[in-house]
Amino acid sequence: MSLSADNTIAQARALGQSIWLDDLHRGLISSGRLAEMVGREGLSGVTSNPAIFEKAIVGGDHYDAAIAELVRQGLGDAAAICQRLMVDDVRDAADILRGVYERSAGADGFVSLEVPPALAYDAEATVREARRLARAVDRPNLMIKVPATPPGLQAIEALLGEGICVNATLIFAVEVYRQVAGAYMAGLERLAAAGGDLRRIAGVASFFVSRIDTAVDARLQAIIAAAGSEVAAEALRALPGRAAIANARIAYREYQALIAAPRWLGLAASGARPQRLLWASTGTKNPAYSKTLYVDELIGPDTVNTVPEATYLEFLRHGRPRASLAQDADGAQRLVERLAAAGISMQAVTGQLLVDGVRLFAEAYERLRASVERRRGAAAAAPAGTG
Repeated sequence: MSLSADNTIAQARALGQSIWLDDLHRGLISSGRLAEMVGREGLSGVTSNPAIFEKAIVGGDHYDAAIAELVRQGLGDAAAICQRLMVDDVRDAADILRGVYERSAGADGFVSLEVPPALAYDAEATVREARRLARAVDRPNLMIKVPATPPGLQAIEALLGEGICVNATLIFAVEVYRQVAGAYMAGLERLAAAGGDLRRIAGVASFFVSRIDTAVDARLQAIIAAAGSEVAAEALRALPGRAAIANARIAYREYQALIAAPRWLGLAASGARPQRLLWASTGTKNPAYSKTLYVDELIGPDTVNTVPEATYLEFLRHGRPRASLAQDADGAQRLVERLAAAGISMQAVTGQLLVDGVRLFAEAYERLRASVERRRGAAAAAPAGTG
């Protein structure tokens, strides 16, 4: 399908970036809207996480009939029902995106499904659950999301070594990204040693963006308020809203160095695909910033931007695609140094964001399970033939 030249998604693709949707719910599928986004607008992937499914299932009654039917079938555990609902949605979305996957020869058209966040610090349990989810969805264009905790890195390597495509998620720090890239290459090396076909593997490294500005801006405001002089305060007022993009641009410079190194070149010669950087958490949280800030400023080759639906629509209407990602990487590094001089350590900020991210997803998953348990109980108590 050809897109008009003024379609911003087509323009981003021409610059090397795929636009994915960071949202998934049954209404999006059943209404035909997801198929329209893929077929008419050029969307080329979908990501999900526990918070997205919690919002979808808890926030309405779209899933009540499905829950009641699963109860009638004898599925009595709320966690198992949650998993079944998520697997069904991901499978249906993967079928809608299958054409994208095939036309791109397996480079694009993926749907991501995350392992339960309670497993984020247990490598063996993560691997077992990822295998189970991959079997349950049973689609080639599935990526299993694994948080980039230290045990998660072990799981990422193991899963890739088994031929399972992985979305390494909750990456905030450039150093952690380096470790994720190392796990990706190690996994491909294991797969190659076992005789696997590297051409069948695609992976992304989900690097979170807007949460960094939220955290850094809050620290900057406190420092500005406590500044001993107006001159010092004024110098700091130029820094809010810039840390996240700088951090991402530094990560992309690391990516460019990695794919030029001998280790990667050897894998590429055997058919391996690069692990694309995926910009996540790209909805603007500060109303003072452009609604497409974290899309417009992060476009470059071999990247993905997964956007919430509101940002997706805003980018379609008002986005400004251009080759922005590789701009002024040295300036990005200088910005990080200015933040450090002001007393803000990016290492400390990103480390805390990883801990918080795992916790927030775990809390969302528990709210989801509790809501499904209530609905499961209501369905089980309903007289036969009702609902």
